Amino acid sequence: MARGRQSSGSPSEAFEINAGDPEAQARQICLRLLETAPRTRAQLATALRRRGVAHEASEAVLARFTDAGLIDDAAFARAWVESRHYSRGLSRRSLSAELRQQGIETDEIDAAVDTLDPEQEVATARRLVEQKMAGTRGQPPQARARRAAGALARKGYSPSLVFRLIKEVMEQEGNPEILDLDPDQYLDPDDG
Repeated sequence: MARGRQSSGSPSEAFEINAGDPEAQARQICLRLLETAPRTRAQLATALRRRGVAHEASEAVLARFTDAGLIDDAAFARAWVESRHYSRGLSRRSLSAELRQQGIETDEIDAAVDTLDPEQEVATARRLVEQKMAGTRGQPPQARARRAAGALARKGYSPSLVFRLIKEVMEQEGNPEILDLDPDQYLDPDDG
């Protein structure tokens, strides 16, 4: 005689229990995803759609989670900007592109990126140029400039800023021949 089986709490059992309730499924999916990392509303909506949750149920759960503060795209964007700028040295432009890919709205992107002080962005770019240039000492000046420019271009910094900083570093090192650099010779026309 079988008594009521106790659930082991596995995710598959939870779905079996709530298979007839799309909102319960949506809540479980969202909670599981939010348990591992903050997510945007767009990321959660995509996850729900991929798992076949009805649109109406998804929207109802996402609205409740947003109202409860479990989903906060503006806070996500601010944290993303702070984290990615300080850990990876990404520019405002790169951060904006990444946030767009995460499904953040333009006004929230602008507000998050505006928290990054322009002077801090220049200081970060300067630190990156100095690191790259230090790692290429002994190589020809043009090669050093090309490598530093490429590294910062991939992080989204403007050519004018990058070459100004490269020139500053090269001048400090006593390499005046770098003053006649033509940024266009180092940049891929498709990068712009």
